[in-house]
Amino acid sequence: MAQAIKKQALGRGLSALLKDPENDIKSVNDKNADKVVGNIIELEIEAIEINPFQPRSNFNEESLRELATSIKELGVIQPITVRKLDFNKYQLISGERRLRASTLVGLTTVPAYIRIANDNESLVMALVENIQRHDLDPIEIALSYQRLIDEIQLTQEQMSDRVGKKRSTIANYLRLLKLDPIIQTGIRDGFISMGHGRAIINIEDQDIQTDIYQKIVSQNLSVRDTEALVKKYQESLKPKPAGNPKTASFEIAEAQKSTFTNYFGTKVEVKVAGNGKGKITIPFHSEEDFNRIIKLINE
Repeated sequence: MAQAIKKQALGRGLSALLKDPENDIKSVNDKNADKVVGNIIELEIEAIEINPFQPRSNFNEESLRELATSIKELGVIQPITVRKLDFNKYQLISGERRLRASTLVGLTTVPAYIRIANDNESLVMALVENIQRHDLDPIEIALSYQRLIDEIQLTQEQMSDRVGKKRSTIANYLRLLKLDPIIQTGIRDGFISMGHGRAIINIEDQDIQTDIYQKIVSQNLSVRDTEALVKKYQESLKPKPAGNPKTASFEIAEAQKSTFTNYFGTKVEVKVAGNGKGKITIPFHSEEDFNRIIKLINE
């Protein structure tokens, strides 16, 4: 307890140092910077602005109230992290939930780590600390990775090194952003999981994506059920194997039929089926007539 009181008193002492215009610290090379940067300092909440690079944008109100109750009873156990912008002006890097909860219970100060960083470093730090310490929803994480690509021009390999995640993991999150916006909202709101989203993303048609999403929600389908549904849809798109090609039918002219009749000396019947196949029928009236026809065929 004595150590906690001593640390708290130290934080307040450093807070007073930061409020002294004669000791305004703007870089790590300034006087007294070593006493401030990386240390826990009690900062006035009104001097802290929300980080525009903050990945988290969706806060569960019930969870926030529970954290506020905990802070009211125990205080802020884990300090927030800020970067110094100007004299007595700071920007949040991580810890927005703690900052919001502290405001809810009426605190005027909050313990904070002080860092000096440019915007790019601030964005990377915010992403890394939030992914490591908080349960961001999959879409928020995906948007954070996309922002690193768009604004910092990091490759997936570079992000893998910076945030300590496999490149395949990062790629799976980024693919979620190809989902229909309705489905992305469903993931953020917890109606479906990231696993459901990864199954649906294999379908390019966003209208079909939405149809499957509605089935998942209405029928409470599991990820495995969803994968089977997607597979069934994909198989329906495959071309069916062609059967044996049919030979086109054809017409036989009366003159052609007459050729058979004249040759065999009896009325020959010729029939052609729809597939082009047919048969020739040569009638005979006696054994003598039959032998006559045989003789003609053998000539």
